[in-house]
Amino acid sequence: MDHDRAFLGHPRGLGYIAFAEAWERFSYYGMQTLLVLYMTRQLLLPGHVENIAGMGWFRRVMEAAYNGGDSLTVIGLSSAIFGTYTSLVYLTPILGGIVADRWLGRTATVTVGAILMSIGHFLMAFEGSFLAALLCLQIGVGCFKGNLASQVGELYAPGDLRRADAFQIYYLFINAAVIVSPLVTGTLGEKVGWHWGFGAAGVGMVLGLVIYLSGRKWLPKEQPRTKAAAGARVPLTGDEWKAIAVLIGLIPVLAVGAVGNQQLFNAYMIWVPEHVNLVFFGRTMPTSWLQSLDAAVSVSALVAAVAFWRWWAKRFREPTEITKIILGMSLSAAGQLCMVGAALASAGGAKAGIGWILGFEVLNSIGFANVFPVGLAMYVRVAPQKVAGTIMGIYYLHLFAGNFLVGKLGGYVETMSGVNFWLLHAGLVGGAGLVMLIASRAAGRLLNPTGAGGA
Repeated sequence: MDHDRAFLGHPRGLGYIAFAEAWERFSYYGMQTLLVLYMTRQLLLPGHVENIAGMGWFRRVMEAAYNGGDSLTVIGLSSAIFGTYTSLVYLTPILGGIVADRWLGRTATVTVGAILMSIGHFLMAFEGSFLAALLCLQIGVGCFKGNLASQVGELYAPGDLRRADAFQIYYLFINAAVIVSPLVTGTLGEKVGWHWGFGAAGVGMVLGLVIYLSGRKWLPKEQPRTKAAAGARVPLTGDEWKAIAVLIGLIPVLAVGAVGNQQLFNAYMIWVPEHVNLVFFGRTMPTSWLQSLDAAVSVSALVAAVAFWRWWAKRFREPTEITKIILGMSLSAAGQLCMVGAALASAGGAKAGIGWILGFEVLNSIGFANVFPVGLAMYVRVAPQKVAGTIMGIYYLHLFAGNFLVGKLGGYVETMSGVNFWLLHAGLVGGAGLVMLIASRAAGRLLNPTGAGGA
């Protein structure tokens, strides 16, 4: 599709995929923004928690997994549920990739996922169906997310250098949606009623499905899946198995490197209002708006990253994808040190200034702009085409592990000092960047595209 440059110099299909993903992320992050606040301020409190179908056995599972079987406080249980939900959301794309690769194809699997997510968001409007809603959302995201990202990569020929740029544009649309989402769903949820916020998320998911289906003719062509075709699958070569092994081996490193960013939706939402002054012009900003602030900074960082690397490539050798990831993790670790500064500034009892939060947002957002979308591009390029959907599901596995770790670490916000809590995150992210540097030396020929800049 080298000739198709109808959407910002890219294939027209990228536009449909990006807008569909934007609405899906509007719904997902709208719900996720409210999740911890909803659980700690209403759902898990006496008089409400009893209404949740299946909560008795589920609570026992959470206490066994996160606290050795001992009882969890409301905040501890909330953090455990958040960590379990957000981690499983990134495990199910492996199954979604297998379903698409072997049976339904990407477009049909994405459509099924969008329908399930719509149902899940609307079920969140009722306390009794809370766990059923989370289950629908987990399965739906599994069908939707990895396969949609795979379709982005499939819009381009193997040697088309626009691919990494496309994933940054794709991620830019995601963050643009996240700016708007907390303002809509968060304001409705906190100011009008929790269920209004969740309902708005459901409407957003339906819009995403409509946009996706309207652009079907511009999506990558798929081969018909028949029993005969399935039986004639070409086996993977030795080099392809080596590529898969390296990509899987990097998953734990990416998981640890994502911890600082993923904590934004968990302990960050609880710790910041207690320790940072959020009053603007005499009015206190709703906590959910922190996510809009983060998304606004993230969008700016993505635009700047795309523009910077395009400028850089015209004058110098552009760094490889893994080099950008190492740089990104280093900046994200520096952002966690700003949170340490906020903790020190609030140690005396007075709340810290908003500048510490802005410093964290800028450094973390620039860092993550060079980690997540660039990682997507690297995995799409290195993964054998025969198992592309499955490998993209495996890529999201790092967010499964990272969010599980976030859920575990988030409970420590009650028992650790702010300084130690955020120092722990800085050390984890920085350590992941160091390991990624070692990996770039050990497997550089595989991970670095032919003719790309040096590490």
